[in-house]
Amino acid sequence: MANREAQQLDRVIHERIRLGIVSALAANESLSFGELKDLLQATDGNLSVHARKLEEAQYIACTKYFEGRVPRTRYRLTPAGRRAFESYLNHMEALIRVMRRKQG
Repeated sequence: MANREAQQLDRVIHERIRLGIVSALAANESLSFGELKDLLQATDGNLSVHARKLEEAQYIACTKYFEGRVPRTRYRLTPAGRRAFESYLNHMEALIRVMRRKQG
C-alpha cells in the first residue's frame, strides 16, 4: 500500500523547488520571480528551470511585463496546477497514514 501511494506521487511536483513553487502559489494569488526566489532561496537559473517545468505541465502560468524599464515576471497557479497539488497532498497524506499504521 505504501509503495503504491509513493508511486502515485506526481513527479513533476515532487522535486523540492517545484513543490515549494506550487505550495507558495497555492497560498498566494500570484508571486513575482523575485518573491519566489527569496522564499525558496533558489538561484535565478534553478528557479527558472523548475518554473519552466511547471509551466510545461500547465501547472503554473507566467506573465511577463515591464515596470518602468525593468522586466518583471509573475507566476500564478492554474486550475490544473491546483488540482495536481491537491492530489499530491492527498497521496502524501495516505502515504503518511500507512507508514504511521505500520509503525504503531
